[in-house]
Amino acid sequence: MSTNAPAQNMRSSRQSISYHTVEIQGLKIFYREAGPANAPTVLLLHGFPSSSRMWERLLPLLADKYHLIAPDYPGFGNSSAPSPSSFEYTFDNLARVMGELTTKLGITNYVLFMQDYGGPVGFRIAHEQGLSPLWEARRKYWADPAQELENLKANFTSFEATRQRHIGSSPHPDRYDPDTWTDEYAFLTRPGQADIQTTLFLDYRANVASYPLWQKWLRAVQPPTLVVWGKYDPYFTVAGATAYAGDVPKAEINILEAGHFALDEATDEIASLVRNFLERLDKNKD
Repeated sequence: MSTNAPAQNMRSSRQSISYHTVEIQGLKIFYREAGPANAPTVLLLHGFPSSSRMWERLLPLLADKYHLIAPDYPGFGNSSAPSPSSFEYTFDNLARVMGELTTKLGITNYVLFMQDYGGPVGFRIAHEQGLSPLWEARRKYWADPAQELENLKANFTSFEATRQRHIGSSPHPDRYDPDTWTDEYAFLTRPGQADIQTTLFLDYRANVASYPLWQKWLRAVQPPTLVVWGKYDPYFTVAGATAYAGDVPKAEINILEAGHFALDEATDEIASLVRNFLERLDKNKD
């Protein structure tokens, strides 16, 4: 048995991913790319407070058959992070930037893979039933931003809140790499980030108000839908996953032994579910 096999596998996985920056609306937008350009495309949209880095372990597991594009939104990861005075941090605007990215890359047909903020950025699809009681401090901020700003920062951008987003109520905290939330906390404490993130989150209330419209769209279009949900997510309860069946009865709903960032704990399981789902989509096209 070769003693350097794990290292070789790691190098092979890394080599399947390339890293790029393009200019959109005067901003440098960073994205990760994997897989053959002529294969079916999957656009992977990340959550808060992460970046396209959250997809790093998954990309090599799908890159043999699919073309994968995972961008960083403005204000996140390695993309430009202008101040709120020079860029409008709303989900509509982030979606416009992502739309312009696909146009610039010549991508016209793709499957959306969304996590957390990826929902309102990409599909603009979510369900209010899924919001846990931890959102109460955030609702207070929407109602009175001036008075509740400091409370939101404590609830939203503290080290403990950043850690909790990953671990949730999982009975297996030993499976989570502490570097993940330590790095994310370092990102959140960069100069200007508190203003960027609280400005963007103030706009999140527009997403909640739009849920009935998105649910109506789901019922009318009935898109093929795969739902993969961590049962230990402290922010979005399992009710948010099962609610999809009310709008898309054929939705494939999977509740995993995982938290908010389910890839932390269930990478292989998610890769298998996604591959099977994408293969069925390809067969239905033929």
